[in-house]
Amino acid sequence: MDLKDLRSGIDEIDEQILGLFMKRMELCKGVADYKKEHDLPVFQGGREKEIIDRIKSLTGDKELEAGTAALFTSIMDISKILQNKKLLATKEPLVYAAPDFEHAERIGCQGTSGANSEAAAHLIFGDKQPIFYKTFEDVFAAVQSGELDYGVLPVHNSTAGSVSSTYDLMAKYSVYTVKEVCVEISHCIAAKNAADLSEVTTIYSHPQAISQCCDFLTAHGLKTAEYGNTATAAAMVAESCEKIAAICSVDCAKRLGLNILAENIADCSVNRTRFICISRDMQIDPEADSISVMLKIPDTEGSLYRLLTKFYVNGMNLIKIESRPLKDGSFNVMFYLDFDGRIDDSGVKALMNDLAENLEYFRFIGTYKNK
Repeated sequence: MDLKDLRSGIDEIDEQILGLFMKRMELCKGVADYKKEHDLPVFQGGREKEIIDRIKSLTGDKELEAGTAALFTSIMDISKILQNKKLLATKEPLVYAAPDFEHAERIGCQGTSGANSEAAAHLIFGDKQPIFYKTFEDVFAAVQSGELDYGVLPVHNSTAGSVSSTYDLMAKYSVYTVKEVCVEISHCIAAKNAADLSEVTTIYSHPQAISQCCDFLTAHGLKTAEYGNTATAAAMVAESCEKIAAICSVDCAKRLGLNILAENIADCSVNRTRFICISRDMQIDPEADSISVMLKIPDTEGSLYRLLTKFYVNGMNLIKIESRPLKDGSFNVMFYLDFDGRIDDSGVKALMNDLAENLEYFRFIGTYKNK
């Protein structure tokens, strides 16, 4: 046979496979009805393993066993999503409170006046003045305890990447993301007792800010030291008698009366940071169109592939995937995923129900309007 004939044969078989797939999905709907009637869970691990073992034994070619297992695993994952949609279709939709930023009285962020977190807080809460805390963890703890109505924290920078400590704390504290804003970051080097970069002995700032300005700092041979926050670093410089400087915002430097030795020093001309707003209770903005979750997957062959397939078959775009070590002595990680979707969408509900049933650990973090 020539190539045209071979492709024609493949097309014919594909049509047969599609027809059988559609028949299988119809049977799965019947299975969903039966499970609903008898109050059975969608996921039944023993049955799934039984099917895969049987398919492998029927393959007849060792080199294709992994491929057939992947094929039928995907089919079963599609089936579970379909069954979850059918089971959840008749359930009453849950009603959640919307964020009340207008009447919020206690807002917190890390740092001091002039911090980028303060600018993010003003984007959400207008002229309301936030309460400043020493560390990110202090903000999380205050929100969880009810001391704060809302907390504002950086989560990702367009130049330096994710703010790891925020992700780690999200796993530690029971809080929810209710909004996201993006702040344009413009770094400068500011000093009190130095008039030129050549006089500066050490430049202090948050590790993220130092990372965002790495090219400039390296090119000028400047020594750096980490500090808790850009604004608190600037405040420390303002109170010092030494020839030290800080990387901070121009606004912060002006507020403190510092000399600006260099401006626009970030590696990229467009330098932005995403900030999240957290609350103790789950709150859903009616306009929210993006969802954040955290989860652990089994340390088994193909588990990440299966996870990503679930989003693909539901037509859901993954905005971000982040992983952080569990810090339990193992090399296992916690995954943080952001994806497009509305919390009241049937596909989203089916997917999250499937993840909650099938994974070792799954938690809904929150939903927000994606800028």
